[in-house]
Amino acid sequence: MGEEVKRTTYNRTHRREYRRKVQLCLDVFEAMLTQTRFDSERPLTGMEIECNLVDTDYQPAMSNRFVLDAIADPAYQTELGAYNIEFNVPPRPLPGHTGLDLEKEVRASLNDAELKANSSGSHIVMIGILPTLMPEHLTDGWMSESTRYTALNDSIFNARGEDISINISGPEPLSWQAPSIAPESACTSVQLHLQLAPDDFATNWNAAQALAGPQLALAANSPYFFGHQLWSETRIELFAQSTDTRPEELKTQGVRPRVWFGERWITSVVDLFKENVRYFPSLLPELSDEDPAAELAAGRAPALAELRLHNGTVYRWNRPVYDVVDGRPHLRLENRVLPAGPSVIDMLANSAFYYGLLRTLSEAEHPVWSQMSFPVAQRNFFEAAQHGIDARLHWPGVGEISTQRLVLDTLLPMAYEGLQRWGVDSEVRDRFLGVIEGRARAGRNGATWQVATVAALEEAGMSRPRALAEMLRRYCGHMHANEPVHTWEV
Repeated sequence: MGEEVKRTTYNRTHRREYRRKVQLCLDVFEAMLTQTRFDSERPLTGMEIECNLVDTDYQPAMSNRFVLDAIADPAYQTELGAYNIEFNVPPRPLPGHTGLDLEKEVRASLNDAELKANSSGSHIVMIGILPTLMPEHLTDGWMSESTRYTALNDSIFNARGEDISINISGPEPLSWQAPSIAPESACTSVQLHLQLAPDDFATNWNAAQALAGPQLALAANSPYFFGHQLWSETRIELFAQSTDTRPEELKTQGVRPRVWFGERWITSVVDLFKENVRYFPSLLPELSDEDPAAELAAGRAPALAELRLHNGTVYRWNRPVYDVVDGRPHLRLENRVLPAGPSVIDMLANSAFYYGLLRTLSEAEHPVWSQMSFPVAQRNFFEAAQHGIDARLHWPGVGEISTQRLVLDTLLPMAYEGLQRWGVDSEVRDRFLGVIEGRARAGRNGATWQVATVAALEEAGMSRPRALAEMLRRYCGHMHANEPVHTWEV
């Protein structure tokens, strides 16, 4: 989905032919679901970690080109902002001792990348939104050098026909007009991937949607944008607004946003791809030379390039992914709910909680989505984004409940059971889910720590900009020590 494109402008012929090819790809994909064996015998998990770059004063450093040259590792790639990089963690199976090995590998890789970034005067920060980012940083030179990003920016603004309005509520509401998609670059996340058989996709997607609220409430880590304290996970609303192709009139008509929670439970993975094709016009109508029907007829797995590219410009919080590796097609569920950070152990605890719950809920005799309406799952998600660990959520069998009680009494035992079903070693379960338990009992995640620390620094006489920079300096110290955030001192 991050593949490069060849052009930045597209004419009517491109768009007409692209629409035809997307529909052809969808038809071929439907045929493959009944005719083709998808790779799923040994399910793999994957992780992408989006990071920010700062200078020695903890201000955004537009230096990813130099940092990536210094790191010189293909696992590290550019992201939208010149102050962003992405670390792609190699996929691996979930069972056994993998989690603890993964923790060591991710820490070692990020430590090595940090040392190499230091050579260009930069530091790597894992956080949902960089708190020292200000409007002046997003005027010139903010975008990575990429035809894809330029084309995406132009396509969104051609569709809108006007600047993007950023209006976010919260303790210190923000209103700002964006002349580019630059605010999107502020939103850095952790994406979790799980390879699935086609027949298992719908139950896992439904479970992931039901989990999105509690998952986000526990992990919120983005309370500041442009110096304003906004939502606990401001990234959710900022990402939605900064990629919105709809002018006000289309919003009033009920046209769906490209950053989309969805609107119903599904019965097949094809439901999601059909919705994407039905509801969303192309943003990047890049054409390939492949004839997917001919590839399938020849016994080969087609790349379905147009369908994959289109799918990559519909920003679901839980997104289906079709891919071909070594000639074998597979499906992945990509979870995009979580912010980056605060530490490696926190991120792996969040992933263990998610994978464990997903296994238990997707295999339940009475599925949670048969007892919860889809609008309730959506309300939970936005309640969690606004209030984080202080959110009150609705859950079948218990009604409205605090996040802390829901996690400790209901979800944590399910997560333990799910990881056990995956065959995850008890040492791994205890380490990572112990972090989740500690966070729920303390009522502290990245967002609450950031807000409390800034408040304490301001009470000591610091201005907001100085307090944000000092908070970030302390944050980075804890991050590099790999301490779980609920143990961080304020």
